[in-house]
Amino acid sequence: MASYKEEYIKKTEEVKTEYSETLEKISGLNSRTAEAKNEFEAYVNRISGWILKTAKLEADLRDENYFTSKSFEQLYEINKDLYSDLHEKNYSSSYVNPDFAVKIFGEKTGKLITFFTTYFKLYIEYAFEHRILHLNKYNNYFVNASEIILKNDFTYEELYGAMTAPERENKVESFRFTINQDYNPEMNPLRDIYLKTDFNDLRYLFRYGKHITENEIKTAKYLADYPDEKIKAQAKSIVKAYIRGFELEQKDLTNKKTVSYVSNIGMERLSFEIIKELERNNLTALLANIQTTSSNKQYRYDHRFDIALYLTEEFVENMDKANEKALESEKELLSGYSGIIMFDRFGEKPFAPVNKESTIKLSPEQTKLYRKFVTNFRANMDKFVRSNETSFTAVSLPSPEIGDDFEKIFDGIVEINMMDTDHHESIQKNIIDVLDKAVYVEVKGKDKNETLIRVSMHELKNPEEETNFLNIGADKNIPVGEVFTSPVLKGTDGILHFEEIFLRSLKFENLRLRFKDGFIEEYSCTNFGNNEENKKFVEENLLFPHKTLPLGEFAIGTNTAAYKLAKEFDIINILPILIIEKMGPHFAIGDTCFMWQEDHRIYNVIDHKEMIAKDNEKSILRKQDIMQAYTNVHTDMTLPYESIEYIASVKKDGTKDYIIKDGIFVVPGTEELNQALLN
Repeated sequence: MASYKEEYIKKTEEVKTEYSETLEKISGLNSRTAEAKNEFEAYVNRISGWILKTAKLEADLRDENYFTSKSFEQLYEINKDLYSDLHEKNYSSSYVNPDFAVKIFGEKTGKLITFFTTYFKLYIEYAFEHRILHLNKYNNYFVNASEIILKNDFTYEELYGAMTAPERENKVESFRFTINQDYNPEMNPLRDIYLKTDFNDLRYLFRYGKHITENEIKTAKYLADYPDEKIKAQAKSIVKAYIRGFELEQKDLTNKKTVSYVSNIGMERLSFEIIKELERNNLTALLANIQTTSSNKQYRYDHRFDIALYLTEEFVENMDKANEKALESEKELLSGYSGIIMFDRFGEKPFAPVNKESTIKLSPEQTKLYRKFVTNFRANMDKFVRSNETSFTAVSLPSPEIGDDFEKIFDGIVEINMMDTDHHESIQKNIIDVLDKAVYVEVKGKDKNETLIRVSMHELKNPEEETNFLNIGADKNIPVGEVFTSPVLKGTDGILHFEEIFLRSLKFENLRLRFKDGFIEEYSCTNFGNNEENKKFVEENLLFPHKTLPLGEFAIGTNTAAYKLAKEFDIINILPILIIEKMGPHFAIGDTCFMWQEDHRIYNVIDHKEMIAKDNEKSILRKQDIMQAYTNVHTDMTLPYESIEYIASVKKDGTKDYIIKDGIFVVPGTEELNQALLN
């Protein structure tokens, strides 16, 4: 039986003649519209020109000397040109900007055209990875749509049929390709770059075809001179943490072969050592994705609901069937997958989105369909990539955009990421012992922070062997430093107030969430000038696709060293959730941390008590109806120590044992944590 790679190569060979023919047709369309008589011809001319440009690039990239024959400066200019229409100064006249498309073509047709144009932004990726099958397919869709556009008259229905056709095709083969690209080492597009490139020659940065900025360049330069022993120590620490996650949760790693590895461009020197360390532990890194500085976050924001153009019950059913069939065909490949190691970069300029009337939006009925679509997709995946058999490790490092102190902050974060996990967990056990006596935990803000919330705890029927809180070291989420639980929803009431918080790369000002029996019943912020727009912002960017969410997690972060570093460099407001969640009480709205693996038994390492708080009143509905159980949302929000008057464990008789009071830890055995807070 031929491997998928052999099958893919054969299919690519079979369409090469057709691909050349599509380019000839597109060249003809480009010539035909060279002197555009109307806006539709101008559109065909510009997009056809782009397709021809990326086709030439794909051909040029086949020359093995392409990168070595050009200077760094030349490659940098080529890269800038590829993303030029997404850069802020040009975006206002780009067809992927809904405002521009609607202005030119009217609301209905403009929204359709701006959506259709997003397909052709993918051509950069296709060209660098020589994906002729994809280029050929979308070339055909463009030719078909152009033939309609260039008629003397056409109906919206005709154009809609042509421009949404890619979403109505049989998706089985598309899913199979994606699965293999993500899980098959032979199909990973980045392996050659990682394993065959001289990282001392910074021209390698342009081999990905991704958007390259000073962030990626400065990171690569800094790591090029980073001490070798520190690079190797980090690599060993991260891989050790990943393997430790399996050991702590008693999951079998022996039959697993692969692990996804997601990092940032510029970090290759560290990444290469991590890949080698994984191989020493019999794991092959899957390099299907790499992150870089966005060319335009507004572009992504503008198109976040494009699925509304074609989201129907029939679409959801067809996607479910195609996805399940593709997964079934690749089940052997998927069975060897162990999980993911991923890096999160922080310090980049916060994004303040512009809400546009011209963007495509979901109707209330489609919002329900979207929930069904996402839940079904996750359920299908869990049949073949089981949550109770896989794990993950997430790590954060700063971007040079954080400012002049980048190098000092980078070194400080590295030290925090490598803190002694065993010692820290022994301190956290003292906190858990107090929390396990609670009927509920009460958190109160101080000064301008209006937080006052009580979080209900599960009843421990056997306190000698059971616990409500998991003692978290450095395994899944690096750095070390939190204890967490899944609250009981009934009786979880009150207000959470965040004066300024960054969530999903968006800034929220004075975010207020009021909970009643564990669910958000009121919400607001002060980002915009009127209450209606503020509520809409919260609903679309925190609650979507829901009208409310439960409190899925309550935790107390204990990494005061991270807090001290953040205060020293004034970076608290821009830290990623991986770090900031370790710096005070944090709350997650949405699902619990145990979604899809609630029945997997897990124990704290030090006292071997079983963690029993894995379900709540919503997640337990999985036993009757999976669609009612999960939200597929989990958004963490942290209150820094300085915003806290107290965190108290409240017992049955109403007496309070304080965990934190006036910003410091007061549980016996936690004195060491206060050194960073008081010095």
